[in-house]
Amino acid sequence: MSLKPVAAELIAPLAVTNAGDASGRIFVLEQRGQVRVIQDGRLAGDPFLNIGDRIRSGGERGLLGLAFHPSFPDDPRFFVNYTDLEGDTVVSSFSVPAPDADRALSDSEQVLLRIDQPFSNHNGGALAFGPDGYLYISTGDGGAGGDPEGNGQRLDTLLGKILRIDVDGNAVDGRYSIPADNPFADGRDGEPEIWHTGLRNPWRMSFDRETGDLWVGDVGQGSWEEVDVARTGAGGLNFGWNRVEGFECFERSDCDPTRYTAPVTAYGHDLGCSVIGGAVYRGTSQPLLAGGYVYSDYCGGNVWVLDPTQDGPLDGTLVAEAGRQISAIGEDESGELYATDFGSGELLHIVATEH
Repeated sequence: MSLKPVAAELIAPLAVTNAGDASGRIFVLEQRGQVRVIQDGRLAGDPFLNIGDRIRSGGERGLLGLAFHPSFPDDPRFFVNYTDLEGDTVVSSFSVPAPDADRALSDSEQVLLRIDQPFSNHNGGALAFGPDGYLYISTGDGGAGGDPEGNGQRLDTLLGKILRIDVDGNAVDGRYSIPADNPFADGRDGEPEIWHTGLRNPWRMSFDRETGDLWVGDVGQGSWEEVDVARTGAGGLNFGWNRVEGFECFERSDCDPTRYTAPVTAYGHDLGCSVIGGAVYRGTSQPLLAGGYVYSDYCGGNVWVLDPTQDGPLDGTLVAEAGRQISAIGEDESGELYATDFGSGELLHIVATEH
């Protein structure tokens, strides 16, 4: 496998996605607060969105997630996840003034969620619309080391979770609604936005466009990086943090890993330092990748592929040692996969090659 440069001169890119609007555009987030557009291999000079004036950027903070409404551009909204000037998480919508607009309206912000962050790291930040039309939001455990506040297992906080909301509703203060089948939809036993629990820092997640399965790369602590999956329609899963890390108890001997949803795969820090959740390849130009889940690591840029039809535990097949700072893997409209290199500022096409 090789990573073929498509565009350069990006500044600290953190995510890559598409609008699903048949425009052929690829959208890349820059940590500093800009959304950049690449079309036909060319990086547009003006940003699609620039909200750098309302973002605290650096370390694990910045503009972290982007997802377009499934009906875009008929519904002109897209959604972003960022850390504000106070260092707290904000999930907001913005809109475009016309279907073919090259720039969004920076003054169109509508805040959906604000989440206090007790520390500067483990912000999660991924956004994705599921096949059910709901918006899924990944949140880290709040930071520091070992989840000192126990947020991964607490149900009275939105931290350390995958959240699920209906952005087409207005029942919650006119901003969104709670899907009726959320595990704690009535709010009595847990926060109603919660869909899954027990996550440390779910940095990147994606839905398999064919099966609807949700894939999550959860960045580990000192020993293990893990990839989790929630099969289509499955809600209320507990992935175990901070009781377990990978397949093992975390800093204790009295836990029972079988009580939690186990990862599909986990690898040690001899192979990397920070898992980058990827996507199941559903494109057509790379038949060697067909149906494989492709994921990477920020340290060294190793790229692996595994069989997404298996529940694990699995060992991913190493297909590239790229020597890059891979920060994200995402799809274009046709299902082709791209990676962002945080250090070089490049967008890279993932290309399978026979040896």
